[in-house]
Amino acid sequence: MHKIISALDLNIDMESANEQGLFKWLVASFLMGKRIQAKIAAEAYRVIVVKHQLDTPRKLALSTHRELVAMLGEAHYVRYDETTAARLLALAHKINNEYAGRVSNILEASTDRRDFESRLTAFEGVGPKTVEIFMREGG
Repeated sequence: MHKIISALDLNIDMESANEQGLFKWLVASFLMGKRIQAKIAAEAYRVIVVKHQLDTPRKLALSTHRELVAMLGEAHYVRYDETTAARLLALAHKINNEYAGRVSNILEASTDRRDFESRLTAFEGVGPKTVEIFMREGG
């Protein structure tokens, strides 16, 4: 049985439904939604968001593909490092360009939960598993 990693385990504040917490949990969910060990995904989250402080869509979008690949490598998230780096950048750019840099705007633009989940899966690399993880605490 694999331990389910929660937002609390990653020190992400989801209580006040703040924008930063939503974005951090989306990044963590994205990383954990891949076929990779949860503790490696959690470490990748810590390296990218905590250590390198890429904790907003704007900051993440300013990093380069090469920098993200190096960060993923530092966390031993190597199996999908190239595609994951590209998709993280695409995620940040899409949030910035289509939702004014705010995950909460995705929620506000959605008519209901299904619409919100559909908008999430419109992001490259976001599939049902990522949505399931995110909705556990962000929905």
